[in-house]
Amino acid sequence: MRQQRSADYAEFASARAGHLYRSACLLTAGDTYLAEDLVQETFGRLYVRWGRVSRAENPAAYAQTVLTRTFLAHRRLRSSRERATDTFPDLPGAADGDAPLRLTLMAALARLPAKDRAVVVLRYWEDRSVEQTADVLNVSSAAVRTRCVRALGRLRELLGEDLREFSRS
Repeated sequence: MRQQRSADYAEFASARAGHLYRSACLLTAGDTYLAEDLVQETFGRLYVRWGRVSRAENPAAYAQTVLTRTFLAHRRLRSSRERATDTFPDLPGAADGDAPLRLTLMAALARLPAKDRAVVVLRYWEDRSVEQTADVLNVSSAAVRTRCVRALGRLRELLGEDLREFSRS
């Protein structure tokens, strides 16, 4: 029984690792090292509760919720420790033609407050509804809508209305 549960967990973790890592990279605005740490912490928390998680209706959504809450908790706890820099590490896949667009978007995401960034990632990267996003963040739907409007407005200020100059058109 225990071996089967461990095997199920290992299969789930290997299937979801890439997606969680990409989401974590967006949440951390390109800090790949922190993204790896967040994914590792997420998998640790999932493993401890795997018996309950595996019976959930949607374990992948549960994992994404744990990742987002881990990120927000890290942001709260980090205030007295590490400081973010304005330089980006070498990003995997940066050799393709969309590198300027990616770097510009990551820099703009980095300038958003953590909760606004989480709302943007959940709503537009994860393609979650307002209600699902509110559930993950433990806030009301109105708060999610307000944060979306604020975050998208701030992104428009930072990026301008036209991103075509950054793409490989």
